[in-house]
This record gives sequence, C-alpha cells and structure tokens, in this order.
Amino acid sequence: MSRATHARQETEREIQRFLDIGPVQIAELELDEGGLLRPGPGSPPVAHGEVFVLVRQGGRPIGTLLGQVPEGADPKTVLTRLATRELSSGEPSATVGATAGPFTTAVPFPTAVPFTTVVIATRERAGRLAHALDSLLAQDHPDFEIVVVDNAPVTDATRDLVTHKYAERVRYVTEPTPGLAVAHNKGVEAARGEVIAFTDDDVVADPRWLTELTAPFVADPALGCATGLILPARLRTPAQVLLESHGGFAKGFTARTYDPQDPPADEPLFPFTAGRFGSGANMAFRTEALRTVGGFDPATGAGTLALGGDDLYGFVRLLAQGHRLHYTPQALVWHCHRETWQDLETQAYGYGAGLTAYLTAILVNRPGLLPAFLARLPRGLLYARTLTASREAGRDARRAPGGGPESGHESGLGSAPGGHDERTHAWPGRLSRLQRRGMLYGPVGYLRARRALRGAAR
Repeated sequence: MSRATHARQETEREIQRFLDIGPVQIAELELDEGGLLRPGPGSPPVAHGEVFVLVRQGGRPIGTLLGQVPEGADPKTVLTRLATRELSSGEPSATVGATAGPFTTAVPFPTAVPFTTVVIATRERAGRLAHALDSLLAQDHPDFEIVVVDNAPVTDATRDLVTHKYAERVRYVTEPTPGLAVAHNKGVEAARGEVIAFTDDDVVADPRWLTELTAPFVADPALGCATGLILPARLRTPAQVLLESHGGFAKGFTARTYDPQDPPADEPLFPFTAGRFGSGANMAFRTEALRTVGGFDPATGAGTLALGGDDLYGFVRLLAQGHRLHYTPQALVWHCHRETWQDLETQAYGYGAGLTAYLTAILVNRPGLLPAFLARLPRGLLYARTLTASREAGRDARRAPGGGPESGHESGLGSAPGGHDERTHAWPGRLSRLQRRGMLYGPVGYLRARRALRGAAR
C-alpha cells in the first residue's frame, strides 16, 4: 500500500469517527437564589442527555461542567447536585458522565469603568451581526459607543441593517481594503473611547461583558490590553463539539496578569506564545497605547494572504512596549464555532499560518526582539511540534499540551471550559498536518500580503 493511499484511508476513518460525534446541549446554572437553570443563548430548553453547563454564582461565571441528565430526571436537580458537589470538593466529579474543572470564587463587581468604543468588523453576515449588536446594546456598561466596520462589502446588506435598525446607537464605517487587521485599524481611527474593545459578528456578549472587560483599565494605569472568556454558543455539529473537546477558545476561570517587567516563570516562551493570552473575539486595548504602536499590522488577519495572526500581533506589540495584559474570566462572550469538517480544515490551516505570520510580523516591525526570539527558538520548535500533534481521546489534559488549533496554550484543569477539555474525542491527524502546513506557509503568506498592500497603495 502506498503512503498516499494509507493517508487517504486514515483520513476517511477519521472523518467517519468525526461524523459519529453527537450534539451537546448548552445551559447556564445560577447557584444562588435557590438555583436557576436556563438554556444557553439560542438553545432550546434543557432535556435529557449530555449538557455543557456554565455555572454562575451571584451572576458571575465560576466554572463549567459536562453532565449527563438521565431520561426522566429533572435537569435542574441533576446539574445543581453536580455543580454543588464540584464546588464543595474542588475535585473533578466522580459521577459517571460528568467532568469539571475547579471552580473559582466569585469576586466583587467593578464600580468604575472608562468610556469605551466597541468595534465589530464584519463582511456580508448581516444576520449574525444583528444578534451580536442586540447583545451589545443590552450591556450594563454606562458609557460606550459601537462602531461597525463593513470590510470590503459587495452588497448593501450590512449598511442597510445598521442604518435602518441601529442608526441611533451604532456608527457605520466602511473599509474597502479586505483584511481583519485593516478593518480593525479603521475602527481604531474612528474610536472616541479611552478604551477600545473588539469582538466578532458571530458572538453573543454576556450583559456584563463590557463592564468586566474594561474595568481593569481603571484599576491598573499600566494595563495596555485585557482579554476575556470565550465559550461555545452551540455544540450542535461534530465540528463544534470536537473543537470544544480540545479546549476551543477558552483560557479558563483564573484571572491572570502578564507583566513584561516580571515574566512568568511558567512561560519560558513568553511573550511569543501569544495564543495563551486570549483571542480577537474578546479583547480590549487602551486606545492611546494601541495607536502608539501603530495598531494592528495590516498584512495580518483573516481576509489577507497571511490568513490570521492579527490579534496575536497586537498582544505582543503591547507587551513589547512595556504594557501589562490582563485576562479576566468574568468578561464572557458566547462564540458560534464553525460547523463542518471543511470548516475545521480551513481553520486548522489558517491558525497555523496565522501563528507564524504574526511571529514574522513582530520580527519585521520590531527587529530588536530577534535575539529574544532566537534564544527561545529551540523550545519554540518543540512546542510547535507538540501543539500540532494528533491527540488521542482521553489523554490527560493536565499534562498534555492542548487547546484547539488556534489556542497556543497548555491545558490544565480550569484552563479550558470544564471537563470539555478532557478530550472525549481524538483530534484527527489530518487537522494536525494541515496546521503544520499552515505554519510553513505563514511567513510566505505574510510577506505576500505586505507586497499586495504596497501594490494596492501605488
């Protein structure tokens, strides 16, 4: 049997296992006030079967669990019992069919927040954008504006939506050059807020998202960037469940501050493993600091030949400038993961390309970081190899490098959404190979994107 034939047959087996993955319900459980169970955003009422649960206490996210509700049982009773046991023991539940990460303790609500600009870059997804805007207009933040950047539009759908339905609350601007970083930079130009927050058009923001994301800038004058928690809005398709089974976009329920003056001892590759810090669907910057470093590199991001890396570039540029970065799990958005196997293939390749494209961008724009990068290169190559390895189901998430193809973070209990990083499904070798190919392409893609921008400017 030839190597190509063997690879093709193995991919076919992986796809068949992938298609056997069943859906998971999503719910929110409030432990206070006698317990309150409600479905996740856009989900039907909770029934029997597997349920991914965000647990809250006093309204604040404190952890997640993956529970099994038997047929005929009351979902609220079953899931409350599991959550209470987890909260009291601090250990993963021994109940069959339920796993969880350690819960955190709720912290006080912030009392002061800065005037903030929220930027959403979008392109021809007016239906999803409407859901995102509705959730933003329901924020409890007292002083903010919303800017929609319509990136390289081919129809008037986005303009019509904003001007007809949201004209009094949302500003509409266009950016004709395609690319997420270019669109975000247009938002930076338009921003009037002291802080500028970014999210995507395929999220639903928790009502306290913006307050929780921006309050740290008041508490810490040296803070340049904040990121927050991203959980799945739906786990209906095999692709969505598989991605979340390997960590998804989540960075856990433990707040953390990254300080370039005091590099974390447990992060030998700091600051170049930027995927640990957060994701572009849930990030905010001190506006002046972001403008000082020139915003995002326009040759990075979705919609460019680099395919991604714009958010990671922003994180490292701010850290390299001496600013601190803070991750807070209290700032929550629900993200609509991609839905098909083909989506996962595209995503795996794109995330691999974005990772090395952003590293190339950093070294091009900040050549002074080259010695630090070269000093970390041997460990970085080992890390990249481990990050893109096929991951079997049931592998110990406490020891294994984990996360979905985009994450660039090591797993640990609590570093991903509860037990949903227990890897109940194997990560296909096909997706790992595509991510490695993307990593090889990333520097080339970035340089091609820079050349394309220069050509368009002439």
